[in-house]
Amino acid sequence: MTQHTRPLPQPTPETREFWDGCRRGELVLPRCRDCGRFHFYPRSLCPYCWSTSLDSVKSSGRGRLYSYVINHRPAPGFEERTPYIIAVVELEEGIRMLSNLVGVEPDPAKLSLDMPLEVTFEEASNDITLPLFRPVSEAG
Repeated sequence: MTQHTRPLPQPTPETREFWDGCRRGELVLPRCRDCGRFHFYPRSLCPYCWSTSLDSVKSSGRGRLYSYVINHRPAPGFEERTPYIIAVVELEEGIRMLSNLVGVEPDPAKLSLDMPLEVTFEEASNDITLPLFRPVSEAG
């Protein structure tokens, strides 16, 4: 387990399945049973059709780099990690997620928009495992 000093998420009834999935090493996304669309962040109703008929579906965990910023300024709890990459990842399921990009240097020359990414998980505490993204390996 990685020792974290940064603030960690506090699961709610709406987000519990997402965080439980992360702890199992699965990226679980909410999907509307009525309109069939995925959405993120987890909430109690579909943001597209307002239905409350939702289920949770295991994601492929694959996507592409939609946007990013390299943060060089330390913030409370993140001092030991600067610089780090804050990324917007567009998942194969059509939604975008904000996360951190790992496994690649925080250098614009090493990053390209639309680069293929895959989810990886980092245990931050006994209760929280964070979904992070890394470039897809050549082998995989």
